[in-house]
Amino acid sequence: MRVLGLDYGSKTVGVAISDLTNTIATPLETIVRQDEKSIKKTVKRIEIIIKSEKIGKIILGYPLNMNGTAGERCEKTIEFKERLERNFKKVEVILRDERLSTSFASMILDTAEVKKHKQKKVVDKVAASFILQGYLDSVKKEEK
Repeated sequence: MRVLGLDYGSKTVGVAISDLTNTIATPLETIVRQDEKSIKKTVKRIEIIIKSEKIGKIILGYPLNMNGTAGERCEKTIEFKERLERNFKKVEVILRDERLSTSFASMILDTAEVKKHKQKKVVDKVAASFILQGYLDSVKKEEK
């Protein structure tokens, strides 16, 4: 089973997916949300990905503040996690610290000389891949 990585934001959800060996995370897509309060279409798109890619686990970025405290975005992320768990009972949803993932993704895209207007379209799915890759690496490290 593959693992899905999500970078949940108020306007977009970055999506990344693992390879079949759960070793490498790859950016998949960015789901654009029309309304911050409505996540129905977002959950439906995730459902399609779960079924088509045989996802067994979701790693959801948890946006802690730099000092390690949980703010308003953390509350919204927990609500989203609970919604995913209700909708996809057979898929484990794990929160993972995502501090600086979007900043790091932007820095990598800058280094790769991706133009700013193109970065906006990909930064969230790249951030999701960093979140997922961190998880995959930690699991591999524990297995050793």
